[in-house]
Amino acid sequence: LMAESLGCDRVRLYIDFERPLNKDELARYRAMVERRASGEPTYYLTGRREFYGRSFRVDPRVLVPRPETEHIVEAALERLPADATGPVLDLCTGSGCIGLTLAAERRGLQAVATDLSAGALEVARTNAAALGVEGRVELLQGDLYAPVAGRRFAMIVSNPPYVPSAEIDGLSAEVKREPRGALDGGADGLDFVRRIAAGTREALEPGGWLLLEIGDGQGAATVAILEGAGLVQAEARPDLAGLDRLALARRP
Repeated sequence: LMAESLGCDRVRLYIDFERPLNKDELARYRAMVERRASGEPTYYLTGRREFYGRSFRVDPRVLVPRPETEHIVEAALERLPADATGPVLDLCTGSGCIGLTLAAERRGLQAVATDLSAGALEVARTNAAALGVEGRVELLQGDLYAPVAGRRFAMIVSNPPYVPSAEIDGLSAEVKREPRGALDGGADGLDFVRRIAAGTREALEPGGWLLLEIGDGQGAATVAILEGAGLVQAEARPDLAGLDRLALARRP
């Protein structure tokens, strides 16, 4: 927060460690500390968050990208050859961190990203331009598959809302500042998983993969949902903390 308030990088803080703040600098810093103490996420204060080695713009219109979500990117890249063209569909794209990262990593990849929130898509559009991938990413507003009805994709990725509704009020003050629509997954947290899995019948090409971020304890139930939708090779994988985090399956 100090670096942000002074408009410098963190190394400069150490170089100028003995320099006192002037009145205006101190006022800016105190204002940021007060906002942070009230529960406002650090990354909303700075306006950016690093994800998979790239800087993404974030604000209260989008979920803050987490390191755990990089597991989706890693699993997707394992299945996308260097010359992959896609198309890949990113549902509930938010800041665009998953779909835009895949486009940045695979230079020939075409991606489509959908989100119900027009504000979130504005943020994603800014990030696409900053990463230089806007010419290969289509950003569409609508509910899940609605904006891409009739189209098929080689891969579908998503970090959907997966927090059970009753648990949201118990989340940290920081998380509760993030968009509720990006968190609330219904009574058991799996409403969006069910809808996404069901939609693969029409939207996923034969042989294509579905990759989802899920919550802790949702692995077994998610695998059952994926298999019930006719997908194969369904499995849940843990994150580095050993918690359920990634579910994947393939359309036969």
